[in-house]
Amino acid sequence: MKKAPRANEQADFITSVTKALKEAAKEARRQAKIHGTKVWVMVDGKVVGLKP
Repeated sequence: MKKAPRANEQADFITSVTKALKEAAKEARRQAKIHGTKVWVMVDGKVVGLKP
């Protein structure tokens, strides 16, 4: 049976996932700008297209 991850390991995991998601969002905005497309995001529970 696996042991539960320690708090420090969980914090490190959350930090690394947050960093990866921010980098992915930045790359998505860059690609949208290059190709002249919108970036689709959720705003107030609705999906809207924003210019990058």
